[in-house]
Amino acid sequence: MAGVASAAAMRPQASRAAAAMTYEEAVRATWAPLRAEGGLGEIVRYATLAANSHNTQPWRFTVGPRSIAIAPDVSRRCPAVDPNDHHVFVSLGCAAENLTHAALALGLRPTLRFEANAIMADFENASAERSPLLAAIPHRQSTRAVYDGKPVSTDLLREFGRAGSGEGVAILLITDRGQMAAVTDYVVEGNTTQMRDARFMDELKTWMRFSEREAVATMDGLFSRASGNPALPGWLARPLLPFVFTERGENDKYRACIESSAGLAVFVAEHDDAAHWVEVGRACQRFALQATALGLKYAFVNQPVEVPQLRRQLAAYLDLGSRLPDLVIRFGAGPELPKSLRRPVTQVIV
Repeated sequence: MAGVASAAAMRPQASRAAAAMTYEEAVRATWAPLRAEGGLGEIVRYATLAANSHNTQPWRFTVGPRSIAIAPDVSRRCPAVDPNDHHVFVSLGCAAENLTHAALALGLRPTLRFEANAIMADFENASAERSPLLAAIPHRQSTRAVYDGKPVSTDLLREFGRAGSGEGVAILLITDRGQMAAVTDYVVEGNTTQMRDARFMDELKTWMRFSEREAVATMDGLFSRASGNPALPGWLARPLLPFVFTERGENDKYRACIESSAGLAVFVAEHDDAAHWVEVGRACQRFALQATALGLKYAFVNQPVEVPQLRRQLAAYLDLGSRLPDLVIRFGAGPELPKSLRRPVTQVIV
């Protein structure tokens, strides 16, 4: 769900142990397989492996004897790109979906409910269940790269349709090249609008991590190598950024990336409110895990959703009536990229 920061702007919350790790060690620790002995803390760790906007990880977990609550971390809001916290609640929904699969694997069946702007998960004992989606969690990533351009089968599209639908949430799968090109125009227009917005650009830059050292120091944000770009020392990357991160270059990149994709998925909720955004997140995460389980990649191209005027225009183009699009994702077969990182469980449990 797409950053240059001063040392003060970067969030120095990683522990001394995390800061001492190499990037490769941090990746192994972050994406380690589920540990049966980890209890509720391990369920939280797996929940944090979910997709989230700008890798801000905008969540706080409260762990009870038989429950976990997931609430927004307002210190990690992005008011320029996400003024109404739409992406925050989608991110919480993604985390809740991961939590569900991890809990079932540890013999706990969660009952989820949304109240007071938080997701409450209450657990009861059950037989352990390990699904293909659980196995996909440590391999999932939002892969911002050019794909191979090959179509996917009708059977796989059906799998996507089942995974990406939810309570009050529908998924539209677009594989027609003409329609994909039309949606691409909305993506490019949205990207142009955002890159001309100084507030948006300043906010994005605070979440950019140019080097492995910066990525490990914060364990969050948009690490350059995870987006297919080279890692460089911050002192070199920051002055170069205006010359390499350009409106035209990014628009050309988005056109090439969507053209190389097998299709687009648009998630649409019945109502535009926090409870439905959570369900959009759960559906999105199921879609992402299903794609991963099938050996495919995906990436967000959410610009038309993030610019209010374009969101309404895209809704009209897709004939959504009174509904609005919530997420736009491209999918297809593509390469593996370096992984993003996650903060330790000790930093997200309150």
